[in-house]
Amino acid sequence: MKFNKITLLLCAVLGSATCNLAFADQKTAKQTDAASVKKLKQELQQLQQNYQDKITELESRLSDIEDNNDDTQENIEQLAIDVSQQGNKKAANTFNPGLWMILNGRFVSYNDKFNYALPGYNLSTDAGPGNQGLQLDESELNISTNVDDKFYAWTTISFGADGANIEEAYLQTLNMGNGFNVKFGRFFSNIGYLASKHTHTDDFANRPLPYEAFLGGQFGDDGIQTTWLAPTDVFWESGIELYRGDSFPAVGAGNSGIGTWTAFSHVGGDIGISQSWRAGLSYLHADVKDRQSSASDTFTGISKLWIADFIYRWAPNGNRVDNEFKLQGEYLARNEQGLFSDLNLTNSSIDHNQNGWYLEGVYHFSRLWSAGIRTSRLSSANLANKFAGSVLDDLNHSPIQHSLMVEWNNSEFSHVRFQMDNNNFNGKKENVFILQYIAAFGAHGAHAY
Repeated sequence: MKFNKITLLLCAVLGSATCNLAFADQKTAKQTDAASVKKLKQELQQLQQNYQDKITELESRLSDIEDNNDDTQENIEQLAIDVSQQGNKKAANTFNPGLWMILNGRFVSYNDKFNYALPGYNLSTDAGPGNQGLQLDESELNISTNVDDKFYAWTTISFGADGANIEEAYLQTLNMGNGFNVKFGRFFSNIGYLASKHTHTDDFANRPLPYEAFLGGQFGDDGIQTTWLAPTDVFWESGIELYRGDSFPAVGAGNSGIGTWTAFSHVGGDIGISQSWRAGLSYLHADVKDRQSSASDTFTGISKLWIADFIYRWAPNGNRVDNEFKLQGEYLARNEQGLFSDLNLTNSSIDHNQNGWYLEGVYHFSRLWSAGIRTSRLSSANLANKFAGSVLDDLNHSPIQHSLMVEWNNSEFSHVRFQMDNNNFNGKKENVFILQYIAAFGAHGAHAY
């Protein structure tokens, strides 16, 4: 009996201790949960306070603007520019500086007897689809950053068959006031629509015929650019550029190293929430000094080029990711006056008019797939009989090219494209087949419109 009482007593003591420990654990857990909740509430209050402080700051700036009637418009523009720059320039600079790579490769196939020559046109040495077979096409290393509150910097180093080259390297002001900005260094011209774009952003694997014939595919050089953004409801940007004049169609850095100048104006806007457009006019004036083509002929004189461009986009409710149609085209007209020489002619006077156009439509019919068609054509005025047999003899033909494209877009950063070009340059049709891949990785900024 005594043993049983002791046993019961011990059980009671142990049970009591266990209950106390359990209650203590529950109390500690409740205290821990309460502390966590309190900490989360404090962090939430801090975030709310930070946002409230920022809102108060912006309201204060807006109040200051409203109190100053003389400078109201200028200050509102400045505030809008500040917000825009934070969204555009700094978006590519999350990792300061922004650093990204573009890989571009292709497989090209055509008849061994095919010769990429456009009758009547003095082409740059880079024109054409390139060699047959597998090849690493022009790839890019891009670096960009906001230098400070006044300047934005960009550098593009391209890698191709001829090694590494500095394709672009420039500084651009962020805001000079009254809609003006300046860019200086080496950069692509803002004439036309395609000229300022890097080729990896194109919808086709090559540039249309007028760009090949008149700009060597793309025009860029060492220079300075001034642009003005008009204070209008629609987008309206105009500008002028001065270039050294070493790049096709100029060559030779004439006029004491200011051999080329351009002027351009672009206007655009939205039509509701699903449609947008842009149109423009441009002019390029180049002093040409001993420009030599792949046919070893030379030209010295003045080259004048006029461009009219437009682009129209449609995307339901502005959602370009799943569905978009784009219609784009440009008309180019050129006049060259000067002296032409080849194996049979020496410093023969020439006054030559040429023109060309292209029109393309691309339909992004699903998140992963898009397809497009493009037609481009050139036309050249007949020259005197003395130019018969030279590279400028157009043989009474107007070069024309039809292109079909199908593209698989795994994402914004990787594309695989198949393209077929049907070329009729000299009365004989030739097909060129291109299989291209493009991959972008790194802190990649958004592409321009």
